[in-house]
Amino acid sequence: MNNKNSGIKKWITFIILTLGAGTIYKLCFLKDAFYVPMQEYLGLTHTQIGNALSISGAVTTVGFMVAVWLSDRVSKKILLPVGLIGTGILGLWLSTFPGYNQILLIWILFALTNDMIFWPVLLKSIKSLGSKDEQGRMFGYFEASRGLVDTLVAFAALGIFAYFGSGKIGFRNSILFYAITVIVIGILSFFVIEDDKDSSKGNKEEGKKSKVSPMVALKTKEIWLAAFNTFFVYAIYCGITYFIPFLKDIYALPVALVGAYGIITQYGLKMIGGPVGGYLADKKFHSPSKYIRVGFLICIVLLSIMVIAPHKSLNVYTGMAMTLLFGAVLFSMRAVFFAPMGEINISDDITGAAMSIGSFIGYAPGMFCYSLYGSVLDKNPGLSGYRVVFMMMIGFAVLGFIVSTLLVNTIKKNKAEQLNTEVN
Repeated sequence: MNNKNSGIKKWITFIILTLGAGTIYKLCFLKDAFYVPMQEYLGLTHTQIGNALSISGAVTTVGFMVAVWLSDRVSKKILLPVGLIGTGILGLWLSTFPGYNQILLIWILFALTNDMIFWPVLLKSIKSLGSKDEQGRMFGYFEASRGLVDTLVAFAALGIFAYFGSGKIGFRNSILFYAITVIVIGILSFFVIEDDKDSSKGNKEEGKKSKVSPMVALKTKEIWLAAFNTFFVYAIYCGITYFIPFLKDIYALPVALVGAYGIITQYGLKMIGGPVGGYLADKKFHSPSKYIRVGFLICIVLLSIMVIAPHKSLNVYTGMAMTLLFGAVLFSMRAVFFAPMGEINISDDITGAAMSIGSFIGYAPGMFCYSLYGSVLDKNPGLSGYRVVFMMMIGFAVLGFIVSTLLVNTIKKNKAEQLNTEVN
């Protein structure tokens, strides 16, 4: 009975975490479904949208360092609701259509509520729900479930946008829908998520271990390799944002389909990539790190095809097929790009710090990639700009393959040393 109750509690927690993760980033990544309305009704250029995302990424970098301390010391029962409700309040502000400077400030605050307060604690909570051998599948299930929530919520917002005439009023109501939804889930999470055990009530030795845990994590080479593995996946992921204007500008994708395509690319593919990535990582490759390494090679091949393809002579369905195929591969990698943290056998007392470091390094491309890609497109209008962006993504994939190879070799070496120790 206890095992049954424990299992039920585990999956209720998983559902709440998934609902939170599937709604909190809708506002910060409003461009996924509403890139064109952001340009039209907020008066933003490619570069300005990129700047908002990049300045948010810069603040996120600092926020994740604070999260190294915060995530292992403050209960998830407090941090998760605060992050969700805080994001919703910022969404209410955004619905007033403020000026560019206020938009930059809102995106800075999104970095604090989403990435410093919410995300590392979420990752720590997901990791704790599965054993070492279940990490790939657990994160895969999480990404798939999150993708389902993402898709349903985003299509609901797009439906609201269309219902109110696909104009300024519809855009404002869509933002309000996102904001109110995330606030409601934040309130719900406060009553459902259990409080963490207070480590300060433990013995003095445990208290000392907790205090030094961030330094232990910072000195662990495997954590840094896993973090940079994530870094290069995310650097490529940032480029997917520009598939939307790519299809609109080069393939003349109808404006009515731009939002739907953005939702499918950014959210729907998670439902495919999540379980596929988790299954391949755990069952076929028996290692998330090995699967990600192969994924980098596939990315290099697909992006190379996109660079040399005669896009102007191809139809829109071919363009959509190429970008969706690439997106599916990348999302299968993204689904498990934190799973190596479980593979390298980090101890529970530094899990929060390790996830914060992994997030700090892993999401760092958000600090500069959006501005970089957006600036390239503004300075090189047309197909030439997109080809430069694709070549940059190839460069990140090559570097990612090198880092993932180092990580795979390090894990293999550590396992061999552990086996020898056990034999002796």
